[in-house]
Amino acid sequence: MRALPVAAPSQVRRAMVRLIRQDGRAFAAMLALNALAAGAGLVGPWLLGRIIDEVKAGAGVGTVDRLALGILVFALAQLLLTRFASYVGHRFGERTLARVREEYADRALAVPASVIERAGTGDLTARGTTDVVAVGTTVRDAGSDVLIAGVQALLILGAVFVLDPLLGGIGLVGLLGIWFAVRWYLRRALPAYLAEGEANSALAEQLTATAAGARTVEALGLRERRIAVCRAAIETCRRTRTRTLFLRSVLFPIVDVSYTIPVVGVLLAGAVLHQRGLMSLGAVIAAALYFRQLSQPVDTILLRIDQLQSSGASFARVEGLGQVPSPVLPPRDRPVPDGDLIEVAGVRYAYEGGDDVLHGVDLVVRPGERLAIVGASGAGKTTLGRLLAGIDQPRTGTVTVGQVPISDVDPAELRRRIVLVTQEHHVFLGTLRDNLLIASPSAGDAELRAALAAVGAWEWIDELPDGLDTEVGAAGFRLDGAQAQQLALARVVLADPHTLVLDEATALLDPRTARHTERALAAVLEGRTVIAIAHRLQTARDADRVAVMEEGRVVELGGHEELVAAGGTYAALWRSWHGDHAVPDRADRARNHPSG
Repeated sequence: MRALPVAAPSQVRRAMVRLIRQDGRAFAAMLALNALAAGAGLVGPWLLGRIIDEVKAGAGVGTVDRLALGILVFALAQLLLTRFASYVGHRFGERTLARVREEYADRALAVPASVIERAGTGDLTARGTTDVVAVGTTVRDAGSDVLIAGVQALLILGAVFVLDPLLGGIGLVGLLGIWFAVRWYLRRALPAYLAEGEANSALAEQLTATAAGARTVEALGLRERRIAVCRAAIETCRRTRTRTLFLRSVLFPIVDVSYTIPVVGVLLAGAVLHQRGLMSLGAVIAAALYFRQLSQPVDTILLRIDQLQSSGASFARVEGLGQVPSPVLPPRDRPVPDGDLIEVAGVRYAYEGGDDVLHGVDLVVRPGERLAIVGASGAGKTTLGRLLAGIDQPRTGTVTVGQVPISDVDPAELRRRIVLVTQEHHVFLGTLRDNLLIASPSAGDAELRAALAAVGAWEWIDELPDGLDTEVGAAGFRLDGAQAQQLALARVVLADPHTLVLDEATALLDPRTARHTERALAAVLEGRTVIAIAHRLQTARDADRVAVMEEGRVVELGGHEELVAAGGTYAALWRSWHGDHAVPDRADRARNHPSG
């Protein structure tokens, strides 16, 4: 399994700058309001120092009352400014989160299917859920909190240096323990959180695979093996989380102790300066209060820095989806196929890290032709079907449609021309109507009914209490395998492609229903190209031509009657399909299969 890319730190920084620029006015307003709120908060300790000095100098009650009223006014101003700054910050965060989600959805839909298959759906799901939520929470909450705290910390330090540079320098020296602890933490945190995210993706992949294949696991007695695999993935998650917990357990105790050092240093130095007449008592108290006040924004930054590291790793994984190699040509520069002729020339293909499974395949599929691809299991039928549909690209050789390499055709245009239908199917949450409109959003009820009738599905749908408006999925009507497959085939009818690649698409239907569905599809898709990768040779008998594959090569190509008469590989398969009895002569075949 090959993991999806993870964005580098420089790419993450550029992405953050891009998101900020997209809502630059709100970001600037948030910074301005936070700066004003922090400035209002600085006035209180300074006025308190003035009160101490005025009382020491013998000032009256009126002077003290005026200064105390000033403290109250600026406290209220700080409250209101902080309230509006928080409101603007949350709106900025929600809009930014929406952009992150939209970009991720667009990128996920653009990732080639072959890339998802190699990486596994667990990684993609974890990035789209856990990681996106982590990024959104940080952008909405932690990001604004850190900005507010950062502005407050800078203004507080500036105020101390204005009072007395010496006290400011002493306080900064007292904060060095925090600086060293944070530096130690940051060098180790991002790799640790990336490893934790990767472990979470691997666990999700194992759990998803086990749940999806539960019946197979039980049938083959793989329960203990799957439990062992999942436990190993859980243990990896535990180790990675223990590592990040260790980093936090080192950082926060050092920080807690370091908070008191600058306050004590300022009080000791201030006492000496005051004793020598170099600083008033009020200035010493104000400086100590400023450093005590500094603990709040620094504490916020440090508490959030752990979340920032975690979400930074999540953002690197979310942004990494954009690093998946994109097609070389942009859509506007892509050539448009001239016609529907599909040609395969000298194609070789190997799955990642393996030997070739296709060896110099040559094949021409004529427009409107019904071609069946048959062969023993592992002969390369499905691989060839994926190449014909443009899902994978050949290692060498070419696959073209309308004299244009399939890899150069715009994906949207390719899907309009060629559709691959496999045994795998998906029923989306919603109504049956919603599931059908995916293929043709403008289709009316008459078209939907016609598509369902074409694949033999209208009878059971018509019996449902709400018909097309019946909710399907976990909370609604549960479709069995055959019904879900018929629904998928009805979507194909609505999509109306010129070429349809059926990779054992009716495998979950019983033979009678499958036969009816295949004949109905053939009638609906009259005049279109149908490539059927079949394990039921009855499908091959109805085809215009049959391509027989053996060990990754096309060893026979021709009509059903021609290949049976030739007595080669196909004839042996046909005899096996009919119970190993002798191949009937042409007259017998005509009597037994009048439609042939």
